[in-house]
This record gives sequence, C-alpha cells and structure tokens, in this order.
Amino acid sequence: MSSSTLSVQKLDVRALWAGAIAGVIGGIPFGIMMGMMGMMPMIGMLVRVDSAFVGAFVHAAISAITGAIYGFFAVRFAQTWRVAALGGFVYGVIWWVLGALILMPAMLGMVQMIFVIEQMQWMSLLGHIIFGEVLALSFLPLYRRAK
Repeated sequence: MSSSTLSVQKLDVRALWAGAIAGVIGGIPFGIMMGMMGMMPMIGMLVRVDSAFVGAFVHAAISAITGAIYGFFAVRFAQTWRVAALGGFVYGVIWWVLGALILMPAMLGMVQMIFVIEQMQWMSLLGHIIFGEVLALSFLPLYRRAK
C-alpha cells in the first residue's frame, strides 16, 4: 500500500490538553451544583471512599478525562461558536446518558437504578448540559491559542 492510499489522521495532543483544561473548567459549575445537592460523597464512592473531598477530586479527574475526549472529537468539526455551543449541548446529554444513567449506578452496584429518571436525574441532566456548554465554549479559545 502506498502512503497516498492509507490515510491516518495524526493525534492532536494540543486538542487533548485543551480539552482536559476545558473539562476542568466545565466541571467547576457542575461540581458546585453537585456539592449543593450533597452528591460529592457519592462521587467519592466511585473509588470506594465516602468523602465529599475525595468526590471533588474524582469529579475533577472525570471532568479532565471527558474534556480530553471532547477535544479529540471536537477538532474534527468546524471551530465556530455555533458548532461549539451545539456540540457542548450534545456532549453533555451523551455523558448524562452514559455517566448518570448507566455507568454511575452500575459502578455503585445500583443496577436497579440504570435508566431510572427521577428528580435527581433531571437535575443531573441540567448539570451535564452546563458542563458540556462550558467545556465546549472554553475549549474553543484554549485550542485556538494552542495552535
């Protein structure tokens, strides 16, 4: 195979870093919201420590990782404010489904809560959308600056 027939897109490390930083930025308002709802000890339980302090660190790590994942995908789209706003909304909803409705209850051994949507999950949806929007709208200038 010649190099012209095999096209592999190079990993954009700047996008991963910008995404991780933007993820932490996006995690701040969501983390404040979860803290006010008393959710941080439950986040800590993901690493088997019933502590709001540990939960805050776990939340920051998750925010950075999901932010880096966002950066990986975001650079494949037009870098405009409109695309970022739409992408942040969609990304927040995706992580609400994956994180709050599937992974979190499964990892906490609460399998009967998978896909259960009550008041707490609706608040979680709002938090995930806020996270996605702040992440995406922070990513755009961070990535542009890193170029």
